[in-house]
Order: sequence, then structure tokens, then C-alpha cells
Amino acid sequence: MATTADVHPVDEIPPVRQLAAFGLQHVLAMYAGAVAVPLIVGGALKLSPADLAYLITADLLVCGIATLIQCVGFWRFGVRLPIMQGCTFAAVSPMVLIGTTQGGLPAIYGSVIVAGLAIMLLAPLFGRLLRFFPPLVTGTVILIIGVSLLPVAGNWAAGGAGAKDFGEPKNLALAGFVLAVVLGVQRFAPSFLSRIAVLLGIAVGLAVAVPFGFTDFSGVGDADWVGVSTPFHFGAPEFRASAIVSMLVVALVTMTETTGDLIAVGELTGRKVEPRPLADGLRADGLSTVLGGVFNTFPYTAYAQNVGLVGMTRVRSRWVVAAAGGILVLLGLLPKLGAVVAAIPAPVLGGAGLVMFGTVAASGLRTLARVDFRGNHNLTVVAVSVAIGMLPVGVPTVYAKFPDWFQTVMNSGISAGCLSAIVLNLLFNHLPAKGGSAVGAESAGLPVGGGEEAVEQPREEAV
Repeated sequence: MATTADVHPVDEIPPVRQLAAFGLQHVLAMYAGAVAVPLIVGGALKLSPADLAYLITADLLVCGIATLIQCVGFWRFGVRLPIMQGCTFAAVSPMVLIGTTQGGLPAIYGSVIVAGLAIMLLAPLFGRLLRFFPPLVTGTVILIIGVSLLPVAGNWAAGGAGAKDFGEPKNLALAGFVLAVVLGVQRFAPSFLSRIAVLLGIAVGLAVAVPFGFTDFSGVGDADWVGVSTPFHFGAPEFRASAIVSMLVVALVTMTETTGDLIAVGELTGRKVEPRPLADGLRADGLSTVLGGVFNTFPYTAYAQNVGLVGMTRVRSRWVVAAAGGILVLLGLLPKLGAVVAAIPAPVLGGAGLVMFGTVAASGLRTLARVDFRGNHNLTVVAVSVAIGMLPVGVPTVYAKFPDWFQTVMNSGISAGCLSAIVLNLLFNHLPAKGGSAVGAESAGLPVGGGEEAVEQPREEAV
């Protein structure tokens, strides 16, 4: 990849061959997660196979468009960083509830459109909140993102959640083989090949999986060659107050998660996310969510698994992810091609996911290494935030008896851990300590008091 002194790595455009390979790697990293949301929601609503296939192709199409908006950007939309967009899992439970009890898909799409508009309106406010994300908070959030994704990779490695052969040694063996290939390519291959280690690992794993009966390409023959998602395919949207309230809570959760992901990518790429670009990125989320409601799909957010891929491969160009967005658009318009990608076995993705998600967690530790933990309460902030973030990951039913709005917020380990880190950082490092002194703030390298200057300082220089 050619570099020049006046071009930031984020803005570099690799040669076409590398652009396609790096972009495909990003698509493979997020594909399973991208199609999972329409599969879950469509299954809960008992849609026909044809309608379910329509949901998936519509999702892939809007995923691609949303990614292009985020990476390439126009006017005040798009953070212009290597960020992949996909359907958020935070919306799954509320959408299933809305769809099964409050009016089906039209009610879901009405609430999604309103949520998208709300995100666009609230984006500037979240941009001004960036000063509440010093390295202590960002490092903790990035660590939580990585660790909370590891169970996803574990489920893939074991065969995929709900699979009949879940946990079979052959599945874990295939995942382990893919992991070994990825590590081997990273360690011993030339520089270009090491940057597509995940893609090569998936390709080699797929080649091994075919003769051993891991793959099922029957869906390829049944898929159409061309498919175009039309607005309001399932009927005009319905705007119901209870559904809208539920989706607005989801919007706040996804904005918090996206903020963490954007900051993480900023750290990994060397281009720190400032308030205005953050607002632009969140505004792109809102626009993509509105498009989702119009084109028969769901709310969109930044995908953390691709954050790990950026850190692992050290390919920081946003145009690589824009190429991935173009590939997703093709997959959305060519269902048969999408069916080929969907045939990749879960254990193959699991082996690659272990490296990628672990990389996100390690990046969080690297950010935390810049924080001073001596003579202050910073260790407590990290410890409690990680514990709260991991609670719903380790015990998924821990909040089952709580109200739906509370579950929507706290069942996401990322949003729960992020909110905890922000609140605890303010409590220990910005509020005056006992006796009117602020020992914790001073020893953490922060200004005394709770004003704006106190919370802006950590963004400018590491603690």
C-alpha cells in the first residue's frame, strides 16, 4: 500500500487487488452477525422462507449502503473511518416483542424510522459528551467490547448456537485449524499476505471443510440471481407509541455502543475521534436506521468485530471498508452470491473470530497501559466497570425479572460497562474528595472539580 507523507493511513487508497481482498475479509468477518438479526426476528414472526430470504437480502443491501455512508461520508454524515455497519443485536428482543404483540413488521418499521430520526437529532449532543471518555474510560470500554464478543466466537467454533452437533470435537478441531492458519500466516508470510491472514484462514478452512461434510450449498441453488428490495415491501409503517418508546431506548443503547466503537477505531488508526466527527458518525447511524425502516430491515450500528480486524491486520484505510460496503451491496442485489457466503461453516468463522475479538480486548489493555493507577481509584473504575459489563455476558438471564427498558440497556454488556465506566470516572476523578480535597483527581492527573475543563483534559493527553 503506497504511503505519502501528507496522506493519513486512514485516507490511503490501496491497489485494486488489495482493496478487494481486504474488503472481502471485512465482509466475511461480519456476515454471520449481519444475517443473524433478520433470521432471529423473521423466525420469531414465523415468516415464510421467501419472506425470510427477502429480509436477509434487504439487510445486506442496507448494510452496504450504511457502511459506504459511514466510511466515505457526505456533508455531516459519516465519521470517515474504517467502520463496518450492521444490524444491532440490542434491538432484537424489543423488535420480537413488537412484532409478535403490537402489529408485526409494519409496527417494527414505524418505530425504527422514528428511532433513526431521533438518533440524527441527538447526534450533536452525544458529540459534546466525548469529553467524558478519557483513556481510563475508552480503554475500559474497548476491553469490554473485545471480551463480550469472545462468547460469539466460542459459539461459532463449537458449531453455531442451536446446531445439532454443537460442541462436537470435529467443530472445535476445524476452528483450531483455522486459528493455526491465521497465526501461521501472520507470523511467517510476507507483509501483504499477513494483512489478509483472516481471509486466508477462512479460505483454507473452507477448503478443508468441504470434503469433510461441514458445508451445505443447497441454498445456493434455491436462491435467485437478482433481487431488489423495494420500500415498504411488508406494508406501510405503523407508528405505535409503546413500540416507539421501546425503540428509542434501543437508540440510546446503540449510540453508546457506537461511540465506544468509533473511539476504539480512532485509537487503532491514530486518528482520534473529536466531537464533530463523532456526531457525524452517529448521524450516519441515524440515517442508516431510517433507511432500514424504509427498505424492510432494522436499526444499524458500528460492528465491533471489524474493529478487531482493523487492529489485527493494521490496515487502516477507510476505503478498504468502503470496498466491503460495495461487496455487501452486491450480495444484497445478488442473492445467489450471498447464499455462497452464507454456506461458510460456523467453526471456520469461530477460529478467525477468536483472533479478531481477542485483538479488540488487547487494544483496550494497550490504552489502559497509558493510565496511571498509582495512589488513585482508577483500578476500581476499571474493575467494577468490567464486572458490570461481563455480568450479562456470563449470566444472560441475570436481569430477566427487570422491566423491559432496563433489560434493553443492561443486557448489552457494552452499554452497561460503558455507562458504568463514565459514571465511576466522574464519581472518583471529578467530584471533590472528602474534606474538600481531590486527591483522587490530582493523583490521576486530572484537574480538580467537576467542570468542563476537568473532563476535557484527559482527551488531550493520556493520564
